[in-house]
Amino acid sequence: MATWANLGLQDSSSPLMEQLNFFHDHTLLILTMITILVGYIMGMLLFNKFTNRYLLHGQTIEIIWTVLPAIILMFIAFPSLRLLYLMDEINTPSITLKSIGHQWYWSYEYSDFLNLEFDSYMVPTNELETNGFRLLDVDNRVVLPMNNQIRILVTATDVLHSWTVPSLGVKVDATPGRLNQLNFLINRPGLFFGQCSEICGANHSFMPIVIESIPMNFFIKWITSMTN
Repeated sequence: MATWANLGLQDSSSPLMEQLNFFHDHTLLILTMITILVGYIMGMLLFNKFTNRYLLHGQTIEIIWTVLPAIILMFIAFPSLRLLYLMDEINTPSITLKSIGHQWYWSYEYSDFLNLEFDSYMVPTNELETNGFRLLDVDNRVVLPMNNQIRILVTATDVLHSWTVPSLGVKVDATPGRLNQLNFLINRPGLFFGQCSEICGANHSFMPIVIESIPMNFFIKWITSMTN
């Protein structure tokens, strides 16, 4: 989860988020090099005293400053397209979770099991335990097994919402009348926090998401206790 003075991206908890982190650093390096080069050229233009009275055209330099940015853009575009296709890939999911956005809470359904559904509300500050996280904890967490492909189906009943968990690299719009699909894998146990990321009304800030990632044997015990 995000902490004080954390200006960077959150630590990744899925292979996809690792790739997004790498792509961020890759693009930032290219942007830093462009900024330094352009700044150096502008500085030289401002401070040097050289003139050339006979310069009428410069086809060579014009070719360079047309072709070079195109090549640089390709170094950004190809990794970006690769990631876009990876994010849309569905790899034979072990579990399907359906998330339904409401004003202002989430409902969850485990589609592979009968009668396993619940609502997830934010815990109010006055009911929060000492070790709870204000505005982030919920009364019913989403429990999912680690190291398993998980498919999430997202929709809404009223207005636009957005189901977002930054440390998993997951962000999908919840649109009324439409079912959006996403695939992810959690590679470590823990609690992962997210929030609705689409302005959806007065209590938009108060519909958090909490995922509890546990090993498969504990998940089977949890499923058994919930369905009995």
